[in-house]
Amino acid sequence: MPKKVILDLDPGVDDALALVVALYHPEIELVAVTSVGGNVPPAVASRNVSGILGLFDPPRWPRVGVASMPDDGLPVEGRYGLPVDCLEAAQLKVAELRSPHPAEKVICEEVRAAPGQVTLVALGPLTNIARAFIRDPELPNLINRLWISGGSVTAGGNITAAAEFNIFCDPKAARYVLRSRASKFMVPLDVTNKVVFTFDHLLNLPPSTTRVGHFLRIILAPAFVSYREKLGIEGIHIHDTLTLLAAIYPDLLEYEEMAGDVELEGELCRGVTVFDRRRVPEWEKNVTVARKIDSERAMKLLMSALEHAAVQAGPPLP
Repeated sequence: MPKKVILDLDPGVDDALALVVALYHPEIELVAVTSVGGNVPPAVASRNVSGILGLFDPPRWPRVGVASMPDDGLPVEGRYGLPVDCLEAAQLKVAELRSPHPAEKVICEEVRAAPGQVTLVALGPLTNIARAFIRDPELPNLINRLWISGGSVTAGGNITAAAEFNIFCDPKAARYVLRSRASKFMVPLDVTNKVVFTFDHLLNLPPSTTRVGHFLRIILAPAFVSYREKLGIEGIHIHDTLTLLAAIYPDLLEYEEMAGDVELEGELCRGVTVFDRRRVPEWEKNVTVARKIDSERAMKLLMSALEHAAVQAGPPLP
């Protein structure tokens, strides 16, 4: 039976890839898609979600929740300052929502509609998740699982020397969520950095005669150029897509129960995920953290999911 999923994301190239997978994956019933500011500003994230849904026009449309700015604003513009994350190359056509609903409201309503059944998959900063938990204090007890793309145990950061981007963008929200009673699974840089979407994967996408292949080639090709110019990598990281795959296939990774928190301030340490790894820990364990990943299987599952999505979505729009 497919899992009921709410996908909270900040598209962004990586998140757009994850959304394509989620729209058509047979193991997912996508009940809602909520946007959050992060890789792109909140208005752009909401626009991109609407544009992608309009482009693919899935048989069953999820509910849509729109993003708003974090309470303290966004400290940076994008993970690596990549302009390709705005998805402008895709020339998405966006229909304005007649009655836009805040992301946190949609999350609360959908979880309340199916208590104990909904999995939250958070692929961006945790702004919306924290606001939903504040709005409805019982919500952490009513979700099935919360999957978090973000954090770092020993891998360092990808926006500062120490901090991972999603946590860094809204550390107050991240701390609130980590301290909540929700059943939390974190997929940190320690595992996602070990998987690279390479040119071989790009060449083996579904053909451009399919809607999926056409769209992904448009958004992924410029990302490869940007990664090479800015990071010297012959490929791209897909941190958020891997987290979605983990939510679908939990056995793709190995886990460890850990005690984690988030540093809120500091010139060097804002947004750092801190774990009590002392010989005799004093903090209570509060999050299940992925520690190893089967990289080869992950990429096989991703390519298979994209092939399935290509068949279901059909040819490009004229």
